[in-house]
Amino acid sequence: MSSFYPVLRQIASDRFIWLLLGAVTLALLAPLSARLGSIGSIISSTGIFLVFLLHGIRLERAEVVAGFRNIRLQGAIFGFVFGVMLVAGFTASRLLDNFLPPDLALGFLFLGVLPSTIQSATSYCAIAGGNVAASIVSSAFTNLSGVVIAPVMFALLASAAGGMITTGGFVRIFSILLLPFVIGQLIQRWVRPWIIEHKSPVGWLDKIVVAIVVYIAFSGAVLAGTWYQVDAGQLALMAAGLGIILALGFGGAWTLGGWLNLVRADRKTLLFSGAQKSIAIGAPLAAIIFPPDRAGMVLLPLLLYHLSQLIVSAPVALQLAKK
Repeated sequence: MSSFYPVLRQIASDRFIWLLLGAVTLALLAPLSARLGSIGSIISSTGIFLVFLLHGIRLERAEVVAGFRNIRLQGAIFGFVFGVMLVAGFTASRLLDNFLPPDLALGFLFLGVLPSTIQSATSYCAIAGGNVAASIVSSAFTNLSGVVIAPVMFALLASAAGGMITTGGFVRIFSILLLPFVIGQLIQRWVRPWIIEHKSPVGWLDKIVVAIVVYIAFSGAVLAGTWYQVDAGQLALMAAGLGIILALGFGGAWTLGGWLNLVRADRKTLLFSGAQKSIAIGAPLAAIIFPPDRAGMVLLPLLLYHLSQLIVSAPVALQLAKK
C-alpha cells in the first residue's frame, strides 16, 4: 500500500492530465457555439503555429547530432514508433470498423501513425533512471519526422474510411506545422537563450494550445450530436482495444530492448519513447485534417490512450527506478 501513494502522487501532480480533462468537461457542459467556431479556429491555428515555432527554437541542432551517435537505440525507437505501433493501430482500426462508428474506428489508425511524446517520455525516463539525453533526441526526432510521416501514412491507409488528406490539408500542415519549425531553427541563435530562461511559462503555452484544440474539437462533436452515435458497449469495446495496444506498446518495447541486448538505461528509454503517443502532435493534426464535428470523435482514442499511458508510466518508472 505504501508504494501506491508515490504512484498516485506522480499521476496527480501531472497538471496536463487535469487540463485535458477540464477541456473535455468544458466542451461537454459549455461547447463553443457554431457562431464562434471561426474565431476559435483562428485562435487554434495561431496557437499551433506558435507551438511549433517554439519547438524549432528549443531543439538545438548540436543535441540532435550528438544523440544520433547511438544509432542502434534511435533506430529501434523509430522503428517501433512508426512500425510496430502503426501496424497495431491500423489492425485495430480494421478489426473494429464493423463494430464502432467509422470516425471512432479511424481514431485507432490516427493513434498508430503518431510520434512519441517529448515531455512525458523524457520525464518518466528520468524517473526510471534511463538515458535521458537519448530520450530527448529520439522524442524530438520522432515528433519532427511525425509531422511529415503521420499525415502521409494516414492518407495512404485511411482513404477507404474517408480520412484522405486533400492537397489543401497538406498545404495547411506545411504552413502551420513545418514552416514555423523551420523559422524557429533559423532564429534559434538569437531567441533560444530567452526561451530557455523563461522555460516554465513558455512550456505551459504548449499545454494550453493543446487543451484549446481539444476543447474546440470536442465542442464540434457535441454540437453535431456525434456522441449520441456511441453506446456503452462500443465505449467498452474501444477501451478494450486501447488496453491491448497499451499492453503491446509497453510490453513490446521492453521485450524488443531485451532482444537487442540494449544496456538497461537504453532499454528504459526505448520503453517510454516507444510506447507513448503524442497528443501535442495529434490534436493539431486532427484539427487540420478534420472538421470539428469529426475531429472530436477521431481524437477520443488518442485522448484516452494519452491519459492511460501516463497512468501506466508512473508505477512502471518508479518500479524500474528501484531496480
